[in-house]
Amino acid sequence: MDLEALFKPESIAVVGASRTPGKIGYEIVRNLKEYGYSGRVYPVNPQAREILGLKSYPSISAIPDKIDMVVVSVPAAMVPDVVEEAGRKGAKVAVVISSGFKEVGRQDLEDEVVERARKYGMRVLGPNIFGVVYSPARINASFGPKDVIPGHVAFVTQSGALGIALMGMTIVERIGVSAIVSIGNKSDIDDADLLEYLVNDDATKVILIYLEGVKDGKRFIEVARRVSAIKPIIVIKAGRTEVGAKAVASHTGSLAGNVVIYSSVFKQTGILEARNIEEAFDWARALSYLPEYKNGDLVVVTNGGGAGVMVTDTLALNGVYLSSPPEKLVKEIKPKLPGFASLGNPIDVTGMITNEGYVDTVISSLLNDDVGAVLAVYCQTAVTDPTIIAGLIIRKIKEMGGLSKPLVASMIGGEEVYWAIQKLNDAGIPAYPTPERAASSIASLINYSKIRKRLTGNA
Repeated sequence: MDLEALFKPESIAVVGASRTPGKIGYEIVRNLKEYGYSGRVYPVNPQAREILGLKSYPSISAIPDKIDMVVVSVPAAMVPDVVEEAGRKGAKVAVVISSGFKEVGRQDLEDEVVERARKYGMRVLGPNIFGVVYSPARINASFGPKDVIPGHVAFVTQSGALGIALMGMTIVERIGVSAIVSIGNKSDIDDADLLEYLVNDDATKVILIYLEGVKDGKRFIEVARRVSAIKPIIVIKAGRTEVGAKAVASHTGSLAGNVVIYSSVFKQTGILEARNIEEAFDWARALSYLPEYKNGDLVVVTNGGGAGVMVTDTLALNGVYLSSPPEKLVKEIKPKLPGFASLGNPIDVTGMITNEGYVDTVISSLLNDDVGAVLAVYCQTAVTDPTIIAGLIIRKIKEMGGLSKPLVASMIGGEEVYWAIQKLNDAGIPAYPTPERAASSIASLINYSKIRKRLTGNA
């Protein structure tokens, strides 16, 4: 059965809904209502007549309409009976928030939940999760932050508290998401199921997974390879060390497995393995904002030689090597630059360059037919203004009709640089405060292009 009811339900019952702010059952109802879900929401609480202005029902069976999704937030021992009642009602998916299952040694209770759901053809997400978000349908059936920014990154996480924190981070970092799915113990719905759904989801361009372990390795490999040929998958693998693997087992009851085996699987299947959370989010921003890298030179434009060296190192560490810039580009920009500018790659326009001179070099590089991608690295100087540079880049790209090839920016400096970075990101141009983060991000686009060509036989 597909997962349509998980992402596009017409009606949602919240079992364990509460009238008390701060309680999980209250926050889920509030998030559904205030995030703008237009379907029907039914709080279920035998002690309440109304919750947040919505009529409350004593049980699922007392609800007069059909129910697609049931969100369950009651003590673990009560969950099997709630799932049974939801199945009889015709619910298609149960989102089990409750903890107290496999992660504390109660595999039997978890198995019972799944068995009861399967009798009715119902799927189970969880247990031990914070919920699910799908921004195109304005669904926030979670107890995480309410105002998730709509966008094109689907975030799947096995960790609850970390997932909620990262959910908040997407808001602060202005990274738009299509979906956020907490999968916890993965009693039924797992990463492979979600990959199969999200590959066909028009709102999703990039899939980001925080992974502790997989249930069915063979199926995960088959599905991931198929999906990677169509959309990029970024994975942050937890339990990379022996001590980390032990922590994973006590967290969600997962077996972390041998990290070397996982890394090998990721390479085979075309998954981009991020080394940490910051890198994963950086890559997700670049891959979701930008057009696909197709071919051609990567050109780096910088006004700081040291920053150019750091970029070159980071690119090489990520398997991307710079070649000399196209001759036609060098001929075009040379007369406009200081006589002591370096016309290799990186192109160092020097700290004496003006706002207009820096932007002109970046745009000329973008417009050159032999250039496939541009990395613009800017160091704040007394003769330039980062906010003016950001504004000029945005205006010129609008005049060009938008980006037809990737452009990533790094801006290094003080408070003005912070606002310039925000400006660029808000305009859909990925910008980062360090040259290493920008270089790693543009490398992820180039590496994914190679992966896709390999998987589709177009290499």
